[in-house]
Amino acid sequence: MATSALFCTFNITDAKAGQWYTGSLVSPSGTTGEGVLNVEPYYSYSQPMGAFGPHGGTGPAKHPLQRSLSNSTLWKYGITPDLSIQFHTMVNYRWKHAAGHAHGPKAADMPLGLIYRFVRPDPERYIPALSIIASMAFPTGDYSNLGHEQDGVGTGTYIFRLGFVSQSTYTLPGQHELRVRVWNWFRRSVSSARLKNMTSYGTDYGFYGRGHPGMSGQTGISLEYGLNQKWVLATDLAHDWANGSHIKGYDSRGHYVNKISSASSDWQIAPAIEYNWNPRWGIIVGSAFYFAGHNSNIQVTPQFAVNSMF
Repeated sequence: MATSALFCTFNITDAKAGQWYTGSLVSPSGTTGEGVLNVEPYYSYSQPMGAFGPHGGTGPAKHPLQRSLSNSTLWKYGITPDLSIQFHTMVNYRWKHAAGHAHGPKAADMPLGLIYRFVRPDPERYIPALSIIASMAFPTGDYSNLGHEQDGVGTGTYIFRLGFVSQSTYTLPGQHELRVRVWNWFRRSVSSARLKNMTSYGTDYGFYGRGHPGMSGQTGISLEYGLNQKWVLATDLAHDWANGSHIKGYDSRGHYVNKISSASSDWQIAPAIEYNWNPRWGIIVGSAFYFAGHNSNIQVTPQFAVNSMF
């Protein structure tokens, strides 16, 4: 299963404390500085290595292998010190060896949201920053009446997402900074999609009806250890889960279809290294590894991102 489009960003208040961060690969972040525009493009490649069965057992990857290249760019602007607005632009290119390619890069569903920090950090009292994230994903991605199954990158529905993020920073012996994030989020479709012929829900030619994705979410923790002001070691540990998609309608033979696909889950770890030229520019390089789960792929997802503040 795919990871969420909630990507991490640097918080400008950390630069004032002396340590420079780009942010870990998976964790969401809190607000950015007032009047600051944060732009962070992520680039990733997904390579299946196997599959988790319905009871967590491992097996070979299904052939032909499903591969993808993705870009997700986060645009975040600080309205006030405690309120930011963010928008994701996401583009995917998918293919299966000897089984077809997408008709070019495809724009996926685009989420727009707000981040509100309702508790400001107080390191001396060990109080972390606490933020809430609320967003709506708009159905901009292709999902119905597709020319090829690889073109299906959207859901056709409006999806509400709610998340909570805790962030705290500690000074360890040797004046090394350790930043810790803990988060939890879920998303739920608030509409259904009209489906026709081949769709991203797995239907084929002749089908017509409606569908919507199941609820999904993620829980995780990230650690970022400052080797010095510029270099940071980062890692994420996250658990993803998703209920099955629900479709209703009629197939090409006129038979009524009413089914829910299998639920899935996975565990991933994402080690990375960050390098920051200054408080406003940095890069992170690493990979996510999926090591447990059910009804999901075992995959490796190398990725990098460039973080910038204006």
